[in-house]
Amino acid sequence: MATFKDKSLAGKFLVSMPNLEDESFHQSVVYLCSHGQDGAMGFIINKKLKDFSFSDLSVPLDVNRFSNLENMYLYQGGPVERIRGFVLHSAEYNRPGTYQVDGSVAVSSNLDVLKDIAYGAGPAENLVALGYSAWEPMQLEREILNNDWLIVEASNEILFHTEDSLKWEKALARSGVDLSRLILQTGHA
Repeated sequence: MATFKDKSLAGKFLVSMPNLEDESFHQSVVYLCSHGQDGAMGFIINKKLKDFSFSDLSVPLDVNRFSNLENMYLYQGGPVERIRGFVLHSAEYNRPGTYQVDGSVAVSSNLDVLKDIAYGAGPAENLVALGYSAWEPMQLEREILNNDWLIVEASNEILFHTEDSLKWEKALARSGVDLSRLILQTGHA
């Protein structure tokens, strides 16, 4: 079994394959923030929450009166800790508690980032997610070998500037793989 032991997938997209029927991940694009011996963690970037809005989140922060927050959406980051908030953002914003994924993307989970965004001092690009996606050690590798996920180079254009309904297709196109030619079943010799 391939272990990906020396190659972290952090900073890559995981694109769900058509045969992945899990409701949380069907036609999902996940941005991986960490990947190693302890497992993996990332955020679904193409599924907006329908029953909870940013204005619901911003009322207790006293920032809901700012016009630059009117078009902010909340995303379903994943099925783990669905009430915990995270902000995926451009890497120029770096405060205590910010985790730099790579040279262009970072993640913050403290309330200061939301306040900074409201006051116009936050990251230039951002995506707010509730919850996250996580895999135990070797779980993601097994799912990749089972053809549940396709690994694709991440793109800030897709992450921050592409319509959600197009992210899955654009990420697949970025892989160069023609889905009509894929064999979605694995075999064992």
